[in-house]
Amino acid sequence: MRRLPFLTPALLSVAAVLTAAESSAPNWPQFRGPNSAGVAADATPPVKFGPKEGVLWSVEVPWSPSSPCVWGDRIFLTTYHDAQLETRCHDRTTGRLLWARGVKPTDLEEFHRQDGSPAAATPATDGRHVVSYFGSFGLICHDVDGKELWRHPLAVAQTAGKFGSGTSPVIVGQRVLLNRDQFQYSTLLAVDLKSGKKVWETDRPDAAGSFGTPAVWQNNGTDEIVLAGSARLKGYDLKTGVERWAIDGVTGMVCTTPVTGDGLLYFAAWSPGQADSPRQPWDEFLKKNDKNGDGVVSLDEIDPARRDYLRGLDRNRDGKFTKEDWDLLKAGDAKADNVLIAVKPGGRGDISETHVAWKYRKALPYVPSPLYYQGRLYFVKDGGLMSSLDPKTGEPFYAQERIGTTGNYYASPVAADGRIYVASLPGKLTVVKAGGAKPEILHQVDFGERILATPALVGDKLYLRTATRLFAFGK
Repeated sequence: MRRLPFLTPALLSVAAVLTAAESSAPNWPQFRGPNSAGVAADATPPVKFGPKEGVLWSVEVPWSPSSPCVWGDRIFLTTYHDAQLETRCHDRTTGRLLWARGVKPTDLEEFHRQDGSPAAATPATDGRHVVSYFGSFGLICHDVDGKELWRHPLAVAQTAGKFGSGTSPVIVGQRVLLNRDQFQYSTLLAVDLKSGKKVWETDRPDAAGSFGTPAVWQNNGTDEIVLAGSARLKGYDLKTGVERWAIDGVTGMVCTTPVTGDGLLYFAAWSPGQADSPRQPWDEFLKKNDKNGDGVVSLDEIDPARRDYLRGLDRNRDGKFTKEDWDLLKAGDAKADNVLIAVKPGGRGDISETHVAWKYRKALPYVPSPLYYQGRLYFVKDGGLMSSLDPKTGEPFYAQERIGTTGNYYASPVAADGRIYVASLPGKLTVVKAGGAKPEILHQVDFGERILATPALVGDKLYLRTATRLFAFGK
């Protein structure tokens, strides 16, 4: 179901020019910065810093995995605090909390209790509007001083695996784009930035849930929204929401966001169930977990440390696994592929065989998105394995090189001034020199607490959110 926008080409052009002019300032307007690419072209953030080094200020903030976004003299965050879904604004110079605006949801979406939050989405701003998304509420927009401008309520998200919402809104011209992939009813939604009214909404019937943030790709002169989900990568017309192309055979559980460069679009993602992490046979799973011997595995029989993850595999949400459930999972695995693909422009329809320039299948990321920077692709796999590829050919400059930190990685790599900043889930942040035949580590620091949020790079500053604090680092 789609409703076409009432916007003339002239108005769209004006909006695009204004957005381009404003984004030339040193800002970090949404998840991973401009177009969610993770690159701050003119920034010069510090190389050496840590909880006791190079700290301009730090303030305590309530827990949330969402990342900071920055515009002008303000930093915007989301959090769940005192039973409210909050948008917060901090002073960029001092860290002082300027305002907090909350909404109390009628119902709270289910979420991963260890790594998730009802406020997992990073807000987006254009310097006038601050748009936040909460899976338990919908979209809400404030001005930069905290005045509420509009609401666009949505039904409580029923996410795949009950992991909770992971995607973030993006602002493109005068539109807010949102991935609403869910367990049963998935859509890509566009609303008007000024009014919050729906411009169009496109059904995604073959997407059973994803967590990635949409990206924009100018494909042969047409602005497209690119989004993956449930083994398919798709491109949609920004103006109308009409699906333009699709590629089959990407990963089944999507957490990453595509990036662009060298005239191509790149998507990389990994999830369990493929050749490098195959699903164990049903008999082994049953033997390990069926505590009462009834031939069925209920969630309360599973080790609590793995329960929240395995809950995500319970496709019919009945709280138990049977052999039929396991066979369905295996069938879904067969359609997916852990892969990095480079997509050529100009395709329409099914372009799985016609517009894929190359593929790469080693050491792929699970949660962190790939990075295109200074003519190279970079990505990080859990365990601290970093790879760098030639974006034109897919040939590695280096592959699966250790960067000195183990553990999982949820924050995405970001880059500026010839350096790449990578944070691990256990709390170690590594600064790597861009380029080279292998990663050259310039600095590494342990923050002593978990890091899920992606850093923001603005001017000569770096802003980092840990589990309990928001830091500003600089000279």
